[in-house]
Amino acid sequence: MKIIQLLPASAPLSASLEQQARDVIYYQPAWLNLISQMYGYSVNTLTTTNAKGEISGFLPVCTLHSPITGKRMVALPFSDHCPLLAEERASAQNLVDQALLLASEQRASYLELRTGNHPVLTEHRGLTESSLYARWLLPLQPDPDVLWAGLSKSVKQMIKKSQKMGVTVRRVEKREEVAQYYRLHLQTRHKKHGMPTQPQRFFFGLWDAFAASGMLQVLLAEHEGKVIAGLILLASGSMIRDAYSASDASSLSMAPNNLLMWQAIIWGCTHGYKALDMGRTACNNEGLMSFKRRWGATKEPLPYYYYPQVDGLASTSEQSWKFRLLTTCWRQLPLQVAGPLGGSLYKHLG
Repeated sequence: MKIIQLLPASAPLSASLEQQARDVIYYQPAWLNLISQMYGYSVNTLTTTNAKGEISGFLPVCTLHSPITGKRMVALPFSDHCPLLAEERASAQNLVDQALLLASEQRASYLELRTGNHPVLTEHRGLTESSLYARWLLPLQPDPDVLWAGLSKSVKQMIKKSQKMGVTVRRVEKREEVAQYYRLHLQTRHKKHGMPTQPQRFFFGLWDAFAASGMLQVLLAEHEGKVIAGLILLASGSMIRDAYSASDASSLSMAPNNLLMWQAIIWGCTHGYKALDMGRTACNNEGLMSFKRRWGATKEPLPYYYYPQVDGLASTSEQSWKFRLLTTCWRQLPLQVAGPLGGSLYKHLG
């Protein structure tokens, strides 16, 4: 399998793009290599250069071939926010033109750009905007006590309740412990969300790609020796991201998710990160948006752009009959069937 480089070795990144690219975990070579090797996707790295020969625009796009969901191009699968990085409007327009041309040449059924807001995309007549999602960002401070003061009363109460009930949080130190998180992840995706789950080897792949550099942190909440919740953080540049979370439904009364989130915030503050990305949320999911708002996070629009038409799972509303039918049927499967079946199907969902 070809190892992907973030940028051509002979072309340096322009100063205006360097920090932007560093903050996007999904643009790191380790992530691009992981999804390429894990799911067999081909990655096309689109770039522009300025008069100095520096990279002035950057956008990686994956080509997905599936007998189930067809051939399409996505920037990027399993990656919630993949901004269009360009130091000027002309570079951004050039990247979009390259992406449209590539989609046409490869006869993709559609192109999906998960970029969030950008004027070139918003104004492009050939693209259709979908606004199903929002992104939630929490600014961090060197002193976590400053953030504690800004938490809602109910969040503080739940954190204290969890601590009083004897829930503790520890950081995973060994690769094999990732399986403890995966067990909860599988249960949560299956019973709560009614959705297929990544194969366990994906989470081991995350560990292999990011743990040694400190860019991956796996936190586990325990009560009386039992793991009852988990949280996976991905860190890049000045950002940390709440990438994956899971919990034992029978233990939610002990508020382990609240304690995990607070420990993640403390970790981010004490390690010098500037913001916590609390992840993508469907705009009609009022419960989850309210949860993130109570932590002091701010909502940002996260539009996705499509050509020639809006299509794919990421454009399907959680309130649609198709989505409800899928989730209802998936919950009926025995867990021992849903686990391996979901692992096999997952690459077709990117």
